[in-house]
Amino acid sequence: MTSSKAHCIRPTALAATLACAAWWPFAQAQPAAYPAKPLQLVAQQPPGSGSDAMTRVWADCAARELGQSVVVQNKPGANGILAVNFLKGQPADGYTLMSIGMSQMSITPYVYRQRPYDPLADFDGVAVLGTSPLVLAVPAGSGIARLQDLDRLARATPGGVNFGSPGKGSPAHLLTSALLDKMGAPGTHVPFVGEGAGLTALMGQQIQAMTLVMSTAAAQVKAGKLTALAVFGAQRSPLLPDVPTIAEALPAAADLARPSWIAVVARAGTPPELLNRLNAATEKCRGDAQYKSRFDAMNVSLTATASRDVRVWAERDAAVWRPLIDKLGLATE
Repeated sequence: MTSSKAHCIRPTALAATLACAAWWPFAQAQPAAYPAKPLQLVAQQPPGSGSDAMTRVWADCAARELGQSVVVQNKPGANGILAVNFLKGQPADGYTLMSIGMSQMSITPYVYRQRPYDPLADFDGVAVLGTSPLVLAVPAGSGIARLQDLDRLARATPGGVNFGSPGKGSPAHLLTSALLDKMGAPGTHVPFVGEGAGLTALMGQQIQAMTLVMSTAAAQVKAGKLTALAVFGAQRSPLLPDVPTIAEALPAAADLARPSWIAVVARAGTPPELLNRLNAATEKCRGDAQYKSRFDAMNVSLTATASRDVRVWAERDAAVWRPLIDKLGLATE
């Protein structure tokens, strides 16, 4: 005879077994805490550039906040298009990110008639890190001390002045082109792969002018190797307090006071909760004294943004740059 105790135990044990069996697949499906491994951060400019320096400041702080290494991989070339294509080929899992500038988000796609990528469809934003004014500079000892001197040189030189930029469609390219257009002065664009190569050519007087990020320009002005003519910003910079704003140097060009900015993005389709985790880490970094001081040294003003704001900023600036690209006839195949 089977005891009543046995009858009582077996259904209970069976129920427990069934409950465990039902729970096990659910437990197995739970994702590991993010991030569970090191992240890769793609930089679009070569080592030593202003953009690369900003990228590495964020990587250092984000690694501390996230508890995982953030490894910077430089993939310069084609004004950021090589880096963009690399990111687009990675999984949308939050483990490959990219630092990206105003140029690649609101200018570069529109200087090609066959758009190489769509910044609004191909990326999900993490955060806008900060903004920084650009500076028009010339080689020291060139005899050019003011914007009017550059204007005279351009008019006296067949083909105008040769001006460099980190690449076709970069903010430096558009701002210098637009400035020469407002001055009515001729010029020839000489694109380089990254700011560093252009800076070397500028200091070697192989080109006659170049628009640079503030941190790059200020260091070389203070070293006596460059002369700054104008800051493309609404206020003078504390790093170069004696250099006029573009509106002071040429009132007709006041609308060119547009700072550059840098952001971090992921591939489109990255889960929102991962983007929010990365954005929260960025916000914690913004309150870190060391992080702030490193950006201050580059004259970068930090900004508080949500992940969706990267798209908002890109759309806002594209509305300014696209008509300028059309007006200056800068779009090519």
